[in-house]
Amino acid sequence: MTETATPVPLVDLAAQHDEVATEVRDGWAGVCAHSGFVGGSEVGEFEREYAAYSGVRHCVGVGNGTDALELALRAVAVRGSDEVVLPANTFVATAEAVLRAGATPVLADVDDRHLLIDPEQVAARISRRTRVVLPVHLYGQAAPVERLHPLAEAAGALVVEDAAQSQGARRHGHPAGGLGAVAATSFYPGKNLGAYGDAGAVLTDDEETARRVRALGNHGSSVQYQHLELGFNSRLDTVQAVVLRAKLGRLDAWNAARMRAARRYDEMLAAVGGIRIPATLPGNTHVWHLYVVRVPRRDEVLRLLNAQGIGARVHYPVPVHLHAAFSYLGHRRGAFPVAERAAGEILSLPLYPHITVAQQERVVEGLAKAVRHA
Repeated sequence: MTETATPVPLVDLAAQHDEVATEVRDGWAGVCAHSGFVGGSEVGEFEREYAAYSGVRHCVGVGNGTDALELALRAVAVRGSDEVVLPANTFVATAEAVLRAGATPVLADVDDRHLLIDPEQVAARISRRTRVVLPVHLYGQAAPVERLHPLAEAAGALVVEDAAQSQGARRHGHPAGGLGAVAATSFYPGKNLGAYGDAGAVLTDDEETARRVRALGNHGSSVQYQHLELGFNSRLDTVQAVVLRAKLGRLDAWNAARMRAARRYDEMLAAVGGIRIPATLPGNTHVWHLYVVRVPRRDEVLRLLNAQGIGARVHYPVPVHLHAAFSYLGHRRGAFPVAERAAGEILSLPLYPHITVAQQERVVEGLAKAVRHA
């Protein structure tokens, strides 16, 4: 196979592993030696380190990002009569967690330039039943949370962040995950800070919220065999904490590499017609979890790219309200036009800390060719 025909993956987790392999191996050996497979010391160490990194007082490790969202919502007393306002352009888990917490998801459209939740649309959706406004920090940059706080406060509601795609991102200098009353994040392997399986965390400055999250994720118990409320089992595995600690020490460097790669894409794609490149919301430090362009005839462009060995994907092809699971909300096509239009155009290009200039050149050449022939 020639160099120009070498496939370019969407992400390259093997390259990340090569950097941390020795630390992970040694850490896992220590876990096996002291048999601290559940709640081992590495979990507490990671929680302290990630709380400090995120600029909050408390981090509670949990089993995955969806659990983190549900636990965050339940910890701030979201219940059956409540509504939670969230963007239509997000992974379905955001809305799923609202339902699992017993509340009703209320969808808002996104802005056309950044595809982040639109505060004006939020203002139109808030009601006396709103308990939480749930912005999603999408693709690696934070939503305009400072514009959401006054809306939430006027309704007696809280801002809870979905920070699953924003480890290391900042809004006006403040870390994502520390911009609301509580935040949830995911350490799914492909995230900027990824585990070697499912993992997640809840972040907050409030001690009581953190206590409730920890109890709810331990079957509703803070004291063994005393269960004051109904919870479930969602804990961060010790072996995953070892991986996350090793990677956390490299996260800023890896995010900087993502930023450099994003700038290269911006420069390379500037002269390619028919492609709309992503934009950074003023005030944001974007960590480029995904580099998402918009193209016409997206599905055919994607097919042609994949046929060339370029691992592009779509995040996400269906807005929340058009999934069959959420048809009961009663929204028809056309209800959220910006999110719907974007869902037919968005295309995630390969981007990861170890991507090379040659790989990016191959992606851009392939994308230009695909757009011309689609």
